[in-house]
Amino acid sequence: MKSKSTNVFWASYADLMTALFIVMLALFILSYKLFQDRQSELIVLANQYQKIREIEAALSALEGEYFRFDSVNRRHELKLDIAFRSGKADIAPAYYNELKEAGEKLTNTIKNIKTDQPVRYVVIIEGMAARYTTQKDLWKNTSERDFTYGLSYQRALALYKFWENNGIEFDRNTFEVIIAGSGFFGAGRYSGAEEARNKRFLIQVIPKIGVLEKR
Repeated sequence: MKSKSTNVFWASYADLMTALFIVMLALFILSYKLFQDRQSELIVLANQYQKIREIEAALSALEGEYFRFDSVNRRHELKLDIAFRSGKADIAPAYYNELKEAGEKLTNTIKNIKTDQPVRYVVIIEGMAARYTTQKDLWKNTSERDFTYGLSYQRALALYKFWENNGIEFDRNTFEVIIAGSGFFGAGRYSGAEEARNKRFLIQVIPKIGVLEKR
């Protein structure tokens, strides 16, 4: 009787160990598959990161007569200080030639970047506004705060339309243009005696690697 009970115990024990082995084997296979999938994803991300770094290096060709690179905020800035009239968004004709050449420099530099993968470039054109600095007008910095968001946006839009009207094309298969305005705010502003220089444009180029959607 005791021998029979012992045999039943060991048979059950063997069945339990076999079941546990099968479970552990299944978990190992699943874990290995997940690891392989994650490893493949990391390789793709690493390759994309490397391509982005190469593109960013190629964008350094923008720097020169018309653009400077802000290494702190990682964006380009038009060197031209546009003397907008207070509260106005129209660009004076005196800046037309330089702005046209700057636009050509921007689009040609991007078009000349060679990659082995499809790339779409998000181009952010950001307009800014300068605060009032004279004592009698300081109150306007509060009362006109919200107004300057719209004003700086209209300034950026005026630049984009100027470029389009002068034959500078942002092909939708390559470019995604975003018009923005930061008013009296935004990162990397001039201050103090240089406050007036905030009447300017910031250009940010962000490469996006991957399959382009048809639009």
